[in-house]
Amino acid sequence: MIEIDIYKILDGSSGEMPLEIKLEIESGSFLAIRGESGSGKSTLLRVLAGLSEASGRIVVDSEVWLDEGYSLDIQSRKIGFLFQDYALFENMTILQNLLFVNRDLTLAKRLLKLCELDKMSHRLPHSLSGGQKQRVALCRAMMRRPKLLLLDEPLSALDMDMRIKLQDEIALIHKEFGTTTLMVSHDFVEIYKLSNRIITLNSGKIIEDTTPQDISLKDNLLLDGVVLDIIEQDGKSFYLISVLNQIVKIESGDRKIEAGERVKLSSNSLAIDLGGSYV
Repeated sequence: MIEIDIYKILDGSSGEMPLEIKLEIESGSFLAIRGESGSGKSTLLRVLAGLSEASGRIVVDSEVWLDEGYSLDIQSRKIGFLFQDYALFENMTILQNLLFVNRDLTLAKRLLKLCELDKMSHRLPHSLSGGQKQRVALCRAMMRRPKLLLLDEPLSALDMDMRIKLQDEIALIHKEFGTTTLMVSHDFVEIYKLSNRIITLNSGKIIEDTTPQDISLKDNLLLDGVVLDIIEQDGKSFYLISVLNQIVKIESGDRKIEAGERVKLSSNSLAIDLGGSYV
């Protein structure tokens, strides 16, 4: 069990804002954290990692990480942290990047195989694609066998195909190692696919604590889509749009959008059933 009860003053866009988080997380679970920019999501991860100071108390599997007058040093916290930035050592091979964290060669080879990187372990980071670099960073984050894996929008810079692949690998590693995972994300598809619990932050406080299955579409989520085609049917014009790995058909009306354009779709207007088909 992870117990969090922290307080920290943040400098928000409209002045000082208190970050007040009281939360219990079951060990081995996958918690998604969402909310507007500046709501305190990334700061929460940084406090857990020991990268940012706060007052209060953090206890991870009966080990005290933070208490009044005491803070466990960063190196002693069993944390794996994955940012958008890969932060790899450019003069080291993939394998050397992993072994720099932990000299456990068996673990390194196991992680590389899980992420389908075993055949390129000798390569240097400059020869890798963005998706491959992020997979190396994920493997490196797991080399300490962390109690907490902290993911701060690590896939937002990747294209859709690579995001889906990395989501699958994150899910596999989370299950394989039984790590408690906290992920900051704005992508509801990612959240729905990976997490078993969601908290929503607003102005430094938790305003919703729910599951992906129960989250209400009254939030009017904005979903990313791509216009695949424009078709005529029964005297009307329709867009065929790829969204949530499905295809939706929406009457064009007066909107002028070309095939290939990226669009934002309102979940309310689509009346989406996340468990079913859209067309």
